[in-house]
Amino acid sequence: MTQVSMTVNGRAVSAEVADNTLLSTYLREALGLTGTHVGCDTGQCGACTVHVNGRPVKSCNMFALEAKGAEVTTIEGMAEPDGSLGPIQAAFREHHGLQCGFCTPGMVMAAAALLKENPRPTEAEIRAYISGNICRCTGYHNIVRAIMAASGQDVAVAAE
Repeated sequence: MTQVSMTVNGRAVSAEVADNTLLSTYLREALGLTGTHVGCDTGQCGACTVHVNGRPVKSCNMFALEAKGAEVTTIEGMAEPDGSLGPIQAAFREHHGLQCGFCTPGMVMAAAALLKENPRPTEAEIRAYISGNICRCTGYHNIVRAIMAASGQDVAVAAE
């Protein structure tokens, strides 16, 4: 067992973990942050995407020990300080960018990373960026519309 300390959603946290504990497991089980979903355990689906030091990471492919001392943001950290939905989350709700909701935390985290890199992406750029996140319910159309809206662009651009 190894003591792991990091900052998660702006809060210093620390726990003893086995060396083979995945970051997704640490977040969900040690910290109770169950918004980080685990869908495939192989890094294929993207449901477990979080930000580590500002970069999107599939947390089921990273050991908690690798995040020692890091700044981690989960879907819970995307909310406003008062607990209301953040702008990307609100855009997903408003534009129906979810159905069952299982992939949504990973999609929101991917969208946040994209918009940080490219504040006004094209539809093609959005589709390319989220290609590492699988949604089994939608045709991605409303997810793309939600990300366009979160970027402040006219969602009609993404209409087909």
